[in-house]
Amino acid sequence: MGPGKMKVRRLPLLPLRGLLVYPSMVLHLDVGREKSVKALERAMVDDSMILLCSQSEINIEEPTKEDIYRIGTIAKVRQMLKLPNGTIRVLVEGVLRAEIVEYLTNDEYYEVTVKELPEQEISDPEIDALMRSVLSQFEHYINLSKKVTPETLAAVSDIDEPGRLADVICSHLSLKIKDKQDILETVDVRERLEKMLNILNNEREVLELERKISQRVKKQMEKTQKEYYLREQMKAIQKELGDKEGRAGEVDELRNQLAEAELPDKVREKVEKEIDRLEKMPATSAEGGIIRNYIDWLLGLPWHKSTDDDLDLDKAEEILNEDHFGLEKPKERVLEYLAVQKLVKKLKGPILCLVGPPGVGKTSIARSIARSMGRQFIRISLGGVRDEAEIRGHRRTYVGAMPGRIIQGMKNAGANNPVFLLDEIDKMAMDFRGDPASALLEVLDPEQNSTFSDHFIEVPFDLSNVMFVTTANAVHNIPRPLLDRMEVLYIPGYTEIEKLQIAKKYLLPKQKRDHGLEEEQLVVDEAALMKIVREYTREAGVRNLEQQVAGMNRKAAKKIVSNPETPVHVTVDNLSDYLGPVKFKYNVAEEKDQIGAVTGLAWTEVGGDTLVIEVSVLPGTGKLTLTGKLGDVMKESAQAAFSYTRSRADVLGIAPDFHEKNDVHIHIPEGAIPKDGPSAGITMATALISALTNIPVSRLVAMTGEVTLRGRVLPIGGLKEKALAAHRAGIRTILLPQDNEKDIIEIPESVRTEMTFIPVSHMDQVLEHALIKNKPTANVGST
Repeated sequence: MGPGKMKVRRLPLLPLRGLLVYPSMVLHLDVGREKSVKALERAMVDDSMILLCSQSEINIEEPTKEDIYRIGTIAKVRQMLKLPNGTIRVLVEGVLRAEIVEYLTNDEYYEVTVKELPEQEISDPEIDALMRSVLSQFEHYINLSKKVTPETLAAVSDIDEPGRLADVICSHLSLKIKDKQDILETVDVRERLEKMLNILNNEREVLELERKISQRVKKQMEKTQKEYYLREQMKAIQKELGDKEGRAGEVDELRNQLAEAELPDKVREKVEKEIDRLEKMPATSAEGGIIRNYIDWLLGLPWHKSTDDDLDLDKAEEILNEDHFGLEKPKERVLEYLAVQKLVKKLKGPILCLVGPPGVGKTSIARSIARSMGRQFIRISLGGVRDEAEIRGHRRTYVGAMPGRIIQGMKNAGANNPVFLLDEIDKMAMDFRGDPASALLEVLDPEQNSTFSDHFIEVPFDLSNVMFVTTANAVHNIPRPLLDRMEVLYIPGYTEIEKLQIAKKYLLPKQKRDHGLEEEQLVVDEAALMKIVREYTREAGVRNLEQQVAGMNRKAAKKIVSNPETPVHVTVDNLSDYLGPVKFKYNVAEEKDQIGAVTGLAWTEVGGDTLVIEVSVLPGTGKLTLTGKLGDVMKESAQAAFSYTRSRADVLGIAPDFHEKNDVHIHIPEGAIPKDGPSAGITMATALISALTNIPVSRLVAMTGEVTLRGRVLPIGGLKEKALAAHRAGIRTILLPQDNEKDIIEIPESVRTEMTFIPVSHMDQVLEHALIKNKPTANVGST
C-alpha cells in the first residue's frame, strides 16, 4: 500500500463495548453513554461518518485512549432513533479500516485524527486457494454449529473480494473481541485469510468435541431424566395406592413395625441389619424382594406372643367328653398333662403319639385338646413328605425359598404355644432330598427344640412351649429314634355299642345339620342304626359309618323335598330303601363245625379282623403248599406248625409217615390282602391236626398265638383289636396265649362280659378246647 493512498481524517470516536464492526458490515447499535451520544450528534452534523473502535475491557464506563484499540472501522450512520428509555438506536454501515493517529482535546466527546487503511486489491491463485479453503472450513463450521444459518453460507459464497470474505466470515463466528480485533488489525489480505483458516480449524475441532460431549451428556441426561420421570410416576402410583414413596416408605414402615414388635435381642439386631441392607439396595434389585420377604417372616413370627392356658380341669373334661365318646385313656392323659401344667406353671411340651386305625378320631382329639386348653390349633399332614426342606426350610439363596412347615405353622398360629398336630407321621418317605423323619428329631426332642433352627430363618426359634401331637396308623412304620421321643397312646377301634352311641349322639345330628334337616323331619330307629353298624360297615373306626349315615340323610332330604309334610322314619325293615342291600354278613362264624377249618384272629392297620385258615390233605409225596398272599413270617409259622405236627404224630394218632404219602395245602382266603406275622401259628397247627385226624373244630372258638416246634404258645400283640373283631363276628370264645392274659383288662367291659377267654400255654390245651371230641370217622393215614 503506497503512501499516496493514505488519507488522514478528523472524526468523532464511538467506543464499543463487547462489539466489533468490520468494513461492509451493517448493524444496529444502542448508544447510551453521554460522550457517545454527543459523538453521534457531531457525526450527524458533519458527513455522518464516525470511527467505531472496541474497548479492550467491557466494564470500563469512561475509557481512556489506553483502553481503546488503535485500529477500528470508519462507519456511516444510516439511521438514528431515540428510544423511550433515553438510549439511541443507530444503524451503521462499516466503510473501511482506519488507525487512530492522535486523540484531540475535546471534553464533550472523543475526537481523533485517523489514517485510513484501504483494502488491497490483489488476485492470484494462492489467494483463490485460500478463499476456497476458508469457505470449505466455514461450511464445516455451519454444519457443526447451530448458531449460523445455512443461508449465510450462500450469501458468503457470493463474495469475491478476499479481504471482505475474511471479514464477513469472522463477523459470523462466536469469537472473543481480542480474536476479532486481531483479524481487523491484519491489513494484509493473504495473512488475514491464513489467520481466518486457523481460527476456523480450531473452531471446528472445538465444536466437534463439544458435540461429542453434548451427545454423551445428552444420553446420560436422557437416561437420568427417564429414570427420574419413571420414579416420580412410581411414587405417584404408590401414593395413589396408599403407599408412601417406594423403598423409603417401605423402610420407614418396616422400622415402625420393628419398634412395635417384641423380639429377642439377636433377632432385633438381625432385622435392623437387614433393613439397613434393604435401604441401600437399588429399587430395581431382585435381592430387595428376597430381603423384604425375610424381614416379613422375622417380624411375623410369634417370638414372645403366647395364649394363656385355660387350666380348668372340669371344663376341659366336659369339652373332651362333648367332642368324643369313649377314648378314656387319651382323655385321661390330656387331663394329667393339664393338672401337671397347673402345678408346675412351666412344663416342657410333651409329645403325644396317637396310634390307631383310621376313623377313630385321632385328628379330632388333637383339635379337642387345643379347645380344652384354650390354645391355637395347627395341623400339618406329613403323608408323602419326602423332602427334608419341608420340615427345615430352604436356604435363602434359592429362588422361591420358604421356611419349613413348622415355622409356617408357628406364624399361622400367631402364638408360640399352640397345639401342633403332625398328622400321618408314619407315612413319611425318604429319597435323595433327605430324610424328613430325621429332620423331625430336633422338633420333637424336648431337650433340643428350644433352639430349633430353620434354614430360612437362620435364627433359633423356641418350640419348647408347643404341645406336639402326632398321629399314626401303625407304630412299626415310625423310625425308632423318632418313636423314642414320643409317648405312644393307642386308640383302639370302637365296639358295636360305642359305634351305636357315636352314630346316635354325634354322627346323625351332625349329618342332619349338614343336610338341612330339622330334628323331627328324620327319625331313625336305634335298631336301624345298629343294623347299619353291623351289616353296612366293617371297620375299626366310624368314618364309613358316617358315610352311610350321610347317604341315608341324602335320600331322606330328597323325599322331604318331594313331600315336605311327611317326616321320614327309617326302621330295620325299610333301611335297604335308603342304603341298598346289606354289604356284610353279620355273625360270620361258620354255620357248622368244620374239619380242617379254624377261625384265626389278625391285627391290621385298620383294626382287628377274623380269618378262616383252611387245610386240605391230599395223596401225594409230602409237599407243603401255602397260598393266600402270605408274608415270610407267616410262611415260617406254617413250617413250624407242620414240623410240630410231625413231631407229635404218634401222640395225636396220625401215621408217622403221613408227610411222605400226602401233600398238605394250607390256604387263607381273601388272597388279595397281604397277611403276615407269627400270631396265626396255633391256628394253622390246629387246622392241620384237624385235617389229619378228621376231627372237626368248634365253629364258636377263635384263637391267636405263636407256636414253637415243641408246641409252646408264645404271646402276640393287638389282643384288644382281635377281641373286638371276634365279638363283631359273633364268636364268643377266644383261645389266647397265657402271657397275654394281662391284656384282657384293656378290652371294653361290654365286650369282655359277653366273651370267654381261655389262656393256653401249650398246643395240647389248644386242641383240647378247639377239637370236638367225637370218635373220628376215618383218620387220615392212621394205623
